[in-house]
Formats: sequence, structure tokens, C-alpha cells
Amino acid sequence: MRQRRFLLITLIWTLSIGSIAAALRAAPCDHNTLLQWSYGATSDGGAPLDEPLISDRPDFTESPVTVGYGVVQLETGYTYTFDDEHGVRISNHSFPESLLRLGLFADWFELRLEWNYEIQRTNSGGVVRKDFGSDDLSLGMKLALTPQDCILPETGLIIETSVPSGANPFSADEVLPGINFCYDWDLTGSDTWSLGGSTALNGDVDDITTDNCVQFSQSLSLDHAWTKMIHSYVEWYVLSPVSADTNRPQYYFNRGFTVAFTNNIQWDVRAGLGLNRAADDFFAGTGLTVRYW
Repeated sequence: MRQRRFLLITLIWTLSIGSIAAALRAAPCDHNTLLQWSYGATSDGGAPLDEPLISDRPDFTESPVTVGYGVVQLETGYTYTFDDEHGVRISNHSFPESLLRLGLFADWFELRLEWNYEIQRTNSGGVVRKDFGSDDLSLGMKLALTPQDCILPETGLIIETSVPSGANPFSADEVLPGINFCYDWDLTGSDTWSLGGSTALNGDVDDITTDNCVQFSQSLSLDHAWTKMIHSYVEWYVLSPVSADTNRPQYYFNRGFTVAFTNNIQWDVRAGLGLNRAADDFFAGTGLTVRYW
């Protein structure tokens, strides 16, 4: 049943992408972003190919920048997470955190496919349980909406959905759509300091009752460019369930850095802490992003 439902959803998604592609081919592509704040504003659209790549990792905040027409970008990583609550200790290994980004039709459009695998160990009162398997596949698209115009930010929109294809311990067993509005300000005019954020609503299920709910998330990330190839960031974000039965808001602090070995290869490291009881106690990870064009 799950496989048939997965194939049906994939078919519907493919047909939808085909309809969007037909509309885009008929539309003029005078600007690298889909919209502008004002007439004559400079459009950035896809990431410049003669500069170090712009990735959606390692921070929680997504970038409003698309990869650009004809570009393929693969982002991968590993994260270790630990939580100890009321004597129940949970450790989790997450990999390869793969996000495949394909620049199609125009600089302001990208197709996104995300897949991950988890190994989780739960120790409760001396009883150990191990779960492992893949997460639900996620399919989505990103639109680069506007360039920055004075105090008005550069913006982008991610529309995505999960499909019930994962292993039982990690699958929601149903389609969970979501939308994420991303924004970013260059604070100095030279990309030395930038402030980014994202505001999202995603379908979710309650951990205990498995009833449907909605998860609201909000993040703010401050980035500093030490050199053209080395950046660091500090970040705060919250995952807040709406109308959930038992899930509670989770607050996190996260920081990390990225090193671009070349314009098309980037390495990253991150670590973070949960700021309240409902959040995981600690997480740390590393990753690699490669751009092809």
C-alpha cells in the first residue's frame, strides 16, 4: 500500500512539475529573480558561478538564493544528536542528509529532492532499543522572489512535501506539505555581515498520538565573512507545534562555520544546544557541498 501511494504521489508531482515547466517556457525570463521590490532594482537570482557556492546548510535557516539555471548542487552531511529526559537517553546518527538541488527553467527556479537515513538508540531504565531506516523522501521547489532593495530583504520561497516512503520508526505514513519563506539582508554592502531568517509552516504528526498537527518554525542567523572563502554564523531557532496533543515548543542555539576549498566545494561544521527541556540536549555535525555546472 505504501509503495503504491508513493508511486501515485510521485506521478502527480511529476505531472505538476511538467505543467509548471510549460508555463515557465512560455514566460519571459528578463530577470534572475521572479519579482522585484521596485522598478530598476538589481536582480541576483541564482548564485554567481564565479563566487563560492551558497548552500542551505549547515544552519537551520534556508537561503533565499537558488542555485541558478543549469546548475546541479549536492549537499550532504552527518549529525549526532543526544537527549536525556526523565532518564530516557536517546542518541541519534543522521546521514547522508542529502539534498539535491537542480536549477531548471530559469535562474529563479530550482527543484529539490531530500533523503536521509537514521540510526537511533534509546536507553530507558536499562532497556535498550535500536531503530534504523530511512526518513520520508521530500520533494520541493524553491523560487528566488526578490533581490535586496535598501532595507527590503532578498527573499525566496520553498514549497515542499514529504512522501510516505521511509522506514516505520521514522515515517509519518502520510503526505506532509510545507511552505518556507526565506529572507536575507546584506548589512554592510560588501557581504561581510548578513542577517538571514526563515518562517515556515509544515505538516507534522504528534509523537505520542500520531494525530496530525502543524509545526511553525522561526529562525534568525547572523553570518560573518572572515575571508571570501571562510564564513561563520550564530543562530537561534524555534520549532513550535500548533494544535498538537503532546508535542511542545523546542528552542535551539546553533553556531558553525563553512570553508570553501574552491568555488564549487564547501566543507561545514556545526554544533548546537537545546534551550529548553523539550528540545534535544546537544547536536553536532559536519558536511560537504559540491556544485556542478
